[in-house]
Formats: sequence, C-alpha cells, structure tokens
Amino acid sequence: MKVTKLVSTCDIKDCPTIYATDRGTLLVQGETPADHGLRLPAHETLVEIPIELIRKAIRDNLV
Repeated sequence: MKVTKLVSTCDIKDCPTIYATDRGTLLVQGETPADHGLRLPAHETLVEIPIELIRKAIRDNLV
C-alpha cells in the first residue's frame, strides 16, 4: 500500500494526521480512546482526532 500524508496538526510523527492510500481510502492517525462505551468487532478500532484537522483538509481541498 502506498501512503501519502495529506494533513497534520504538527510536523512530528505522533500528531493527528490524515493519509491517502493508493487504494482510494484514508488512514487516520490519532489517539485511541478507551472510554467510548461502544462494542466494536475485534478487527476494528477507533481513533480520535480534532475536528480542526478535518476542516483543514477540506479547506485545503485534500478530501
């Protein structure tokens, strides 16, 4: 899979980030919340990112 960084909240590798893949999908890097109370299948997970990251991606016409 080829991954391209689209937008981030900072320049170091542990910040919320959105990546595009050559599969036509997005990867999202963020915090893993533990207190959500949802039931997720074992093969899925959640990440939490700031709303501003999505706004920036839209403003910059990245998604």
